Amino acid sequence: MSEAYTNVPGQRLDIPDPVVAVSGTTMGGANYKVLGTIMQTVVMHLRAGQTVYTETGALSWMQEGIRMDTNMRGGLGGILGRVFTGESLFVANFTAERDNAMIAFSAEFPGKIIPLNLAQGQSIIAQRDSFLVAEKSVNMAVQFQRRFGAFFGGEGLLMQRFDGPGTVFVALDGEVVEYTLGPGERLKVDTGHVALFEPSVEFSVELVKGFKNILFGGEGLLFATLTGPGRVWLQSMPMSKLAGAIAQYLPSAEGSKQGLLGG
Repeated sequence: MSEAYTNVPGQRLDIPDPVVAVSGTTMGGANYKVLGTIMQTVVMHLRAGQTVYTETGALSWMQEGIRMDTNMRGGLGGILGRVFTGESLFVANFTAERDNAMIAFSAEFPGKIIPLNLAQGQSIIAQRDSFLVAEKSVNMAVQFQRRFGAFFGGEGLLMQRFDGPGTVFVALDGEVVEYTLGPGERLKVDTGHVALFEPSVEFSVELVKGFKNILFGGEGLLFATLTGPGRVWLQSMPMSKLAGAIAQYLPSAEGSKQGLLGG
């Protein structure tokens, strides 16, 4: 263990400050910083009377002067939408009772926390279970993919839609790459890598061409196809792929070990 991290009685533990990945101000006037590189945390300083909401269990820490209220936001439609898109049944509202009250939320998996500032009438469509925290003015709803093929596209028929005004923070898997597609420009994406896209982008699914590609290509049967115009955000490490990679090293149903531990 490094001497800088040795806990000597009576001395301050010398821990370096975390990396600030991005900082800014929300649409509602709260200052924020996204800290860390792999397992990120967003730290917000709320104005007096300002409210943010999140799914239950997402809070990491907060100062005194913030009131918590757990409820079923959005009525029956909102409840069903959260259940179908992988979120918890309840949401938690956090309201600052004084200026500059600090509160922090962390992602559950390795990846990036992305702040999205949405103007009035502006929306964004996201993968299921990506929601982290949003200002009270942001509406979260279910986005139904009308094309039947989307059912097989890795994200399913249901995605999340966030409508402005306000700022929403989403937690994506791995590294994030952004592209801006021109009118009619198409991008084929391995299923599960689609993280976010603007409503102007058309999302569809098509079958991989070629018998040998289907059998031996290792990429599955389908590609998600994104057609511009609009911006798209792709993630490098879908949690479904990570879980599959880890599964081969876990004990099998018969109790035998796999991978590094032998057959």
